[in-house]
Amino acid sequence: MPIHKKVNKKFFKKWSSDMAYILGFIYADGSIDINPRGSNYISIQICDKDLLYQIREKLDSNHKISVRYRVGNESDQFRLQIGSKEMCNDLRGFGLTEQKTFNLEFPDIPRKYLGDYVRGYFDGDGGVYMGDHLRKDTGKFRVVFKTGFTSGCKRFLVKLHLVLKQYTDIKGGFIIIKTGGFELVFSHHDSLALYQFMYNNASTSIFLKRKKDIFEKAFRKLGYTQR
Repeated sequence: MPIHKKVNKKFFKKWSSDMAYILGFIYADGSIDINPRGSNYISIQICDKDLLYQIREKLDSNHKISVRYRVGNESDQFRLQIGSKEMCNDLRGFGLTEQKTFNLEFPDIPRKYLGDYVRGYFDGDGGVYMGDHLRKDTGKFRVVFKTGFTSGCKRFLVKLHLVLKQYTDIKGGFIIIKTGGFELVFSHHDSLALYQFMYNNASTSIFLKRKKDIFEKAFRKLGYTQR
């Protein structure tokens, strides 16, 4: 006997920390699709199984999470697909479209939930890097610490940059062209401000632990204080 699939179809109708985070994550690593029969679907495909199960739980869903096993050095991919025209229409109301890769509009988000949304997008299409690099002029190693957001749509990153400079202590940052799109990059001190914005006031437990851990490892190595 088939299991009745359930989901909270009203999830994207009311702002909350969880809703803002998942909205940001879908903007980065999700999609809305229409199949040949006209059915509407939300799809999220990522390599972080535990995070996808958390998202499914917040959506009050029992939909199956499928896995696509990869070969070699590639990571296995986990996929959650939810059929709901109502939820897809709510996402369209924020500006999300089926062709979001190169046409992504930054949504109108209440100030209270901006940090959650940015953290969700960062967990999907953001990165944090920390490593030791040898300086040729001095022959000494220095710590390189930077963060970035990627998108196929430069306009989206321009608006994200403006929002972050308006509501955080971020002063710099720049956008570069990279394969398949663009990247908004921040260096040491701006990365600390980004961390504080995304995590310090978070009232939700959803975040990608491995990225947060890299931030905190870098702060310890650089002697930064997380206030």
